[in-house]
Amino acid sequence: MEAQKILSRFCPKTPSLLLPSHKKLHTLPYVGPKNLGILRLGCSYTEGKKKRVFCVRSTVEEEEAKVVKVGATAPVRRKKLAVFVSGGGSNFKSIHEASLKGSLHGDVLVLVTNKPDCGGAEYARNNGIPVVVFPKVKDGSDGLSPSELVDTLRSFQVDFILLAGFLKLIPVELIRAYENSILNIHPSLLPAFGGKGYYGMKVHKAVIASGARYSGPTIHFVDEHYDTGRILAQCAIPVLANDTADELAFRVLKEEHRLYVEVVEALCEERIVWREDGVPLIRSKDNPNGFC
Repeated sequence: MEAQKILSRFCPKTPSLLLPSHKKLHTLPYVGPKNLGILRLGCSYTEGKKKRVFCVRSTVEEEEAKVVKVGATAPVRRKKLAVFVSGGGSNFKSIHEASLKGSLHGDVLVLVTNKPDCGGAEYARNNGIPVVVFPKVKDGSDGLSPSELVDTLRSFQVDFILLAGFLKLIPVELIRAYENSILNIHPSLLPAFGGKGYYGMKVHKAVIASGARYSGPTIHFVDEHYDTGRILAQCAIPVLANDTADELAFRVLKEEHRLYVEVVEALCEERIVWREDGVPLIRSKDNPNGFC
């Protein structure tokens, strides 16, 4: 609903917009990132040194109708996923279980970890999912370089990368190879309580110490820094007056499992679209012209 309110400011419901003949009209195509975006059209006109931008409603609706029609007639290819973990991998397990149940139109083909003995890696091996170590383990021979990691993921034909408690900074090589195709989940409402050093229980302790009244998970696209990529989805839960960090962590994690699966479902169904200003939105499954 909030996304629709925001979009309404970009695309007013006026039936037409008349421009003086001396104003110059430009067509502004917008194409979203590979595999995720849809064509969006807008217009601008130049008045002296000022440039104004607006949306032509009929044009946008025509293009969106084409997308809906294609989505209704052409089957969406099942997506290939790689998950990165450093610990128990409870979000990884939720995503994998959703895939096995059939609610998620994708398959986890490979797990990447910096801790080959962690719970997430053990779960992957027990379920026949190959485990790749990155980066190289200290005092060990195992582990891939950034370029080797990219080549390995390409050999699995991975479409999307899902970080699920992976505590290492993603290398630039991987971000460039999978631009706007890497998601991360963080246990606070970013941009609050994010960045280097904010992970796990440290986040929940900081939230309680700050006196914040709400917390919750954030799912965002990954860029070259910790927790600064474009936010895709959030879920706010109240911080109770007598909460401990453990109690808050338990409730946030429960929402993480639900939210991450829902977002990955949308990702695999190609329901992520990009607003003209670069903000990603999730198109509703039940209403193709609405947003979650």
